[in-house]
Amino acid sequence: MVTLKGKLALVTGAAGVVGEAVTRAFIEDGLRVAMVDLDLDRLNTLASEFGDDAIPLMLDVSNPEQIAETCAGLRQDHGEVEVLVNNAGLLSNNKAVETTTDEWRKLMSVNLDGSFYLSRECLPGMRAKNWGRIINVCSLAMKTGGLTAGTAYTTSKGGMGALTFSLARECAADGITVNGIAPAYIRTPMVTEQLSEQQRQQLLRDIPVGRFCEADEIGHVVRFLTSPLAGFITGEIIDINGGLHLD
Repeated sequence: MVTLKGKLALVTGAAGVVGEAVTRAFIEDGLRVAMVDLDLDRLNTLASEFGDDAIPLMLDVSNPEQIAETCAGLRQDHGEVEVLVNNAGLLSNNKAVETTTDEWRKLMSVNLDGSFYLSRECLPGMRAKNWGRIINVCSLAMKTGGLTAGTAYTTSKGGMGALTFSLARECAADGITVNGIAPAYIRTPMVTEQLSEQQRQQLLRDIPVGRFCEADEIGHVVRFLTSPLAGFITGEIIDINGGLHLD
């Protein structure tokens, strides 16, 4: 069975609550983790806590030239990325009429374009090893049309779902699995700061388990999808929503 110890993972949005949880799970499993985010100060703080297996890298995931340069340096210094977690994302709750052109493009460039650019960059190395994992953090919004999420966010996450399916079909014969997860209302600033108290209380009434998702629960699912135990799972979107949406 393939061992994860020593493999190199790249996690985007690593300075955030979910990225931190995913990184911690990987470090515990013996992976080395390239922690990617724009917040270098926070990355350095986390990396000092995680130890030598954490590699902090400031990167704008919407910039394909930066991605190519950063990945080339990472490849040279640390080897090929074998696990990619596309977690970086921006939230907007603006519906269609309130969504500006600039906002639309910004959300698409970070949430969707960055996931494609990084996947494109990492796939050759995964193919060379005949093993790899790509995990895309999608959203419940892609399945519901966005209960509270705006049009640009919902559409970008729908695009990530389609990217997941396309890459899974393309890469299955290369030993690479590609899956997504569709969380709903994780207890992060997206919920605690970008929703009103009234919205939060209504959601708690609507979510059957009666609470918000914890970031570590996302980390556990990512950890499973990365493990050899999940080698026969590809092209799936795993719901993590406390029963809010069933399909």
